Amino acid sequence: MFDFSPFFDNFDEILQGFWATLRLAAAAAVLSLIIGTLLASFRVSPVPVLRAFGTGYVNVVRNTPLTLVLLMCSLGLNDILALKFSENSSTTYYWWAVLGLSAYTGAFVCETLRSGINTVPLGQAEAARSIGLTFTQSLRMIILPQAFRAIIAPLGSVLIAMIKNTTVAAAASYAEVALVTKTIIDKPTFANGVIPLFLGVSIGFLILTLPTGYFFGWLAKRMAVAR
Repeated sequence: MFDFSPFFDNFDEILQGFWATLRLAAAAAVLSLIIGTLLASFRVSPVPVLRAFGTGYVNVVRNTPLTLVLLMCSLGLNDILALKFSENSSTTYYWWAVLGLSAYTGAFVCETLRSGINTVPLGQAEAARSIGLTFTQSLRMIILPQAFRAIIAPLGSVLIAMIKNTTVAAAASYAEVALVTKTIIDKPTFANGVIPLFLGVSIGFLILTLPTGYFFGWLAKRMAVAR
């Protein structure tokens, strides 16, 4: 039988790690949605420069390892260029982790949203132009609302992947649950219980991700549009 006592002996620290993970995931979810929406708007824009920028950003960032993105934020921007958000190092590392994770996830949100934009009938965009709406107005009032309703389920999958990707935030020196777990294992007083500790943390992530998946699945059915 597995001995779960090491997990419960360090339960307060693990709980603090999960709270740090929740703070990171919540902020990154909001910011990545904003970044992804802007990038998707650029990719379908009639302006060639914006299209080129959106395409280049998505292709580069999606094919760059998240660990490298976070290292660039923490070592490159923070340590080398000395760009700080606060005198408090933990606050600074938190925001670099948020920005790195958001910049990375935003590329995936962009492609998900662009697939939703492609589901909107072309005639609706043409009708919007015929009544005098600009590209920005038709995108904001007609295309994006329908696109978001079409991508609720896949967007949920992107956000679930983002929650699991928070475990890489240790590369940005942010103490989320994965780094806390490593710190616990490295303690001289830690008894043999690595597998039960990992199982406990895995259950914690299931508690975070499963309700998220069920919620987005329910919301997708609730907001589905009959075509």
